[in-house]
Amino acid sequence: METTYCTVDGWVDAIPAPGPHGTAMFDLTVRPADADTLPEDAPDTVISCTARDARIVHELLSGIQPSDLLRITGTLAQPSTPGELARLTADVLEVLDTALVPVLREMVIDRYADYVVIFDADSDTAPVFTAQGLWVGLADNPDAIATLIEIHERVHGGDA
Repeated sequence: METTYCTVDGWVDAIPAPGPHGTAMFDLTVRPADADTLPEDAPDTVISCTARDARIVHELLSGIQPSDLLRITGTLAQPSTPGELARLTADVLEVLDTALVPVLREMVIDRYADYVVIFDADSDTAPVFTAQGLWVGLADNPDAIATLIEIHERVHGGDA
């Protein structure tokens, strides 16, 4: 397996995930430098990345969001089998640009102490569950959530 120390710019398509032994793993999507001359349907390159440095792992797991543009410097290992992803071990992480903050429009889950409420933009009703996932009821509107939780606590002794 051939390795090269290099710097690669690309964006993250998904939130980085914790890996084994305190690492973080993520895929970096890289567009060729000459992308303007390539056909519109030319594929981008996906590089599987791992970070071991605690500062980089912390930044990846707490601050990086999908569509953030990153510059990663590290050791690139070319795949030994065609079709496999190249692997980049990150030694340096630089955030070149951050993604826009997503606007949640469809469904939002909110927490009320020991209760979970699901808000849907297409409905006034709000299903309510305990944090353990037990059904509490369906609030007719957001204003009725507190009453529904209060009734549930009176009936069940205050334990969610």
